[in-house]
Amino acid sequence: MCDVFQQTKVIAISNQKGGVGKSTTTINLGAALCELGKKVLIVDLDPQGNASTGLGIFSEDRQATTVDLLLGNASLNEIALQTSIPGLWIVPCDTDLSSADIELYDREDRSFALKNAFLAGALADFDFVLIDCPPSLNLLTVNALVSATDVLVPLQSEFFALEGLSQLLRTVQEIRTTANAKLRIQGVLLTMYDGRNRLSQMVERDARDNLGDLVFKTVIPRNVRISEAPSFSEPVLTYDSTSKGSLAYRALAQEVLERDLEVSAI
Repeated sequence: MCDVFQQTKVIAISNQKGGVGKSTTTINLGAALCELGKKVLIVDLDPQGNASTGLGIFSEDRQATTVDLLLGNASLNEIALQTSIPGLWIVPCDTDLSSADIELYDREDRSFALKNAFLAGALADFDFVLIDCPPSLNLLTVNALVSATDVLVPLQSEFFALEGLSQLLRTVQEIRTTANAKLRIQGVLLTMYDGRNRLSQMVERDARDNLGDLVFKTVIPRNVRISEAPSFSEPVLTYDSTSKGSLAYRALAQEVLERDLEVSAI
């Protein structure tokens, strides 16, 4: 990859299943990394726009979006907006993004549109870029994986969780073979975890038995404060700084940094 990707960690937060905590993890991991002194850019690549709304970027503020970035109508520098969280920026999206697959399909660089936009923009200004992927393995997700250095997979602590994961892992392997040989799995993150629930315990045991160290030590609990925070357009870290959800996302950010150091030492 180009040198810019050695300076900036680009993490695609992806799972083709909806409702597993992708946007929540994107927002709160970003905020937690900023607390640790990192400069973070979120790229909202989910047409639902939950990451944008969850950070207080409403429709009237989205003069340019990820559609403009993908189609080359505007640069990263022109689109990125500063959020209320110091050090945290976002490239917002809106529902127009749902038609981007069609507009990109006939282009030769259709799988590389996001990566090309990163290369042309001020990506090196950021320590981390977090891409909030859509809940499907479509062309938008392919663009995210081609552009990323890492993949972080939120995995809801529910029945059949691991079955859906296998398809994503196959897609990651295909991207490694065809377009991004250095793409690695940053880790699998158990979300909506209830330690009192036997099903959550079983999913965690199965995940750790099958995936080993790929599973983060940190688990994100099922926590009412995490659920409430988006309605106030805040990360849980600022909505309720001492909640279990806040503490968990701070622990995740620390673990992400530690894993990066381990890779750098290899």
